Amino acid sequence: MKQKFTILFDLDGTLVDTAPDLMRAHNHVMKQFGYPTKSTEEIRNLVGQGAGAMLGRSIWGQAKKEFGKVQDENKKKEMVKEFVNYYGKNIVNESTLIDGVKEFLIWAKKENISMAVCTNKQEHLSIDLLKKIGIYDFFEYVAGHNTFDYCKPDPRHLTSVIEILDGDIKKSLMIGDSETDANAAKAAGIPIILLEDGYTEKNTTEIYHNHLVKDFVNIEKIVAKYL
Repeated sequence: MKQKFTILFDLDGTLVDTAPDLMRAHNHVMKQFGYPTKSTEEIRNLVGQGAGAMLGRSIWGQAKKEFGKVQDENKKKEMVKEFVNYYGKNIVNESTLIDGVKEFLIWAKKENISMAVCTNKQEHLSIDLLKKIGIYDFFEYVAGHNTFDYCKPDPRHLTSVIEILDGDIKKSLMIGDSETDANAAKAAGIPIILLEDGYTEKNTTEIYHNHLVKDFVNIEKIVAKYL
């Protein structure tokens, strides 16, 4: 039996432009706890490492200062809980699929490609979003921030999913939009297709990638070379 090819996808900023809904949930929490709000564009630079990291990076304004700087552990938990609760209730108000996603997923399915999502969003939120935006059935597995004891940029987030799908690292590909995705893929030894203008503070020239694309339109031409 011929080994199936596997594609792993990031979620926020890769499959779905979730920034508008993340921004509203973020600002809801910030107002409630007395911190400054952010614009949608600013939120795009903060997403990628989970809710807690996003809130922490927002408060201190730089990626290296994490949420752990909040001295009050209970306050930290309250903020994350409030964010997850609010966001969960407003998860697809303004979120939209990235251009060409649906068409590419249909093509990949016809090509008998195994597909899974590897995201640092919480698993239940990821599944809910994928269902409500209409693409959940394309994926054989969804691995979120809390699925394993590790997550991106740890390469095991990717390699564990490939193993679960009974895939082969040598016949796998990652599609993402940030250095978190790129670093995980590079460490796992998997080629990565990087989307421009991703949810990251870095320029694409600073992020490792094998291919650079604007969106999913005609992306099958790149993927077909690996099949």
